[in-house]
Amino acid sequence: MSVQRTSFYILLVLVTLGFIGVILPFYSAVFWAMVFAILFFPLHCWIEDRLGGRRSLAAIFSVCICLFLVIVPGLLILGSLFQEGNKLYQQISSGQIDLPGMVKKVQDSLPDFVRDRIDALDAQGLENIARRLSSSLMQGSSFFAGRAWNFGQNTLQFFVVFGVMIYLLFFLFRDGRMLGRKIMEAIPLSASHTRRFTEKFTSVVRATVRGNIIIAVVQGVIGGVTFWFLGIEPALLFGVLMMFMSLLPAVGAAIVWGPIALYLAISGSYASAIILVVVGVVVIGLVDNLLRPPLVGKETKMPDYVVLISTIGGISLLGINGFVIGPVIAALFIAAWTIFIEERDRDEASAKPLIIEKRL
Repeated sequence: MSVQRTSFYILLVLVTLGFIGVILPFYSAVFWAMVFAILFFPLHCWIEDRLGGRRSLAAIFSVCICLFLVIVPGLLILGSLFQEGNKLYQQISSGQIDLPGMVKKVQDSLPDFVRDRIDALDAQGLENIARRLSSSLMQGSSFFAGRAWNFGQNTLQFFVVFGVMIYLLFFLFRDGRMLGRKIMEAIPLSASHTRRFTEKFTSVVRATVRGNIIIAVVQGVIGGVTFWFLGIEPALLFGVLMMFMSLLPAVGAAIVWGPIALYLAISGSYASAIILVVVGVVVIGLVDNLLRPPLVGKETKMPDYVVLISTIGGISLLGINGFVIGPVIAALFIAAWTIFIEERDRDEASAKPLIIEKRL
């Protein structure tokens, strides 16, 4: 390799790293603009055809659809979550919600052998559990309160990032085909490998965002309405939490309504507990079984445990962006190793006749 070509590759790596560093503060805006472009690009193509190929006008319509159909409702839900979390924090800190009294009520309703078992496991019994529960709820609700405060302090930054996302989304719609071709040509892989990776990326993004979010919203709305009907407050907070927990396979919304139903049963509200369990198991479970196959289907082609681990890991590392990035990385990982194994087996199969001929 010549000195000039080596220098060029070094320069290429340096300018690429520099560009990544420049856009890194806006990576969320860039990422979600790409996600919305992938999700709504088929609809954008339909709009563009109806408008006679006017790409700019079609891109404006597509951006408006994204805004009013997904982005604005999502921001309203997040705002309500922060508001309810702040309200819960104020109620716990002021003593309006008496957690020790609630635990005492549960303790009085437990059989003697259960209380003795808890006391044997913990010297301070349920009182210590009440303190831990109160501390955990205070930390969780203070997190939402703190986020609401930070949002108020960083309003300008939020609108800058939001504006960058909308601006970039317009050009991804308008010039998406050309940009896609350029990126595929620039990727230093064979055409078949590039096609498989891009297909896997787009299919996982669509399955994860389109399918899981629709299912999560439906389950969260059903759960929130059920909590409101049963008089369980804060119903909106619990509904939104169910919405987020529904994004996790295997555990899902049951991690929210299950403990609440158990508390209702222990505290003597048997009718409310039965209603909540029936809604959780039958209605919410039925929604998952009916909507997941047509919306998510087999596009991800990943086991549920891989989706669960990659989703939780992605969220823990990258926040809300991780529930998409985690499964995408897992899917690309599986796709890369699948290609490697296929090519290795093909090379070994083609090498066997040569070895036999040499022996003969």
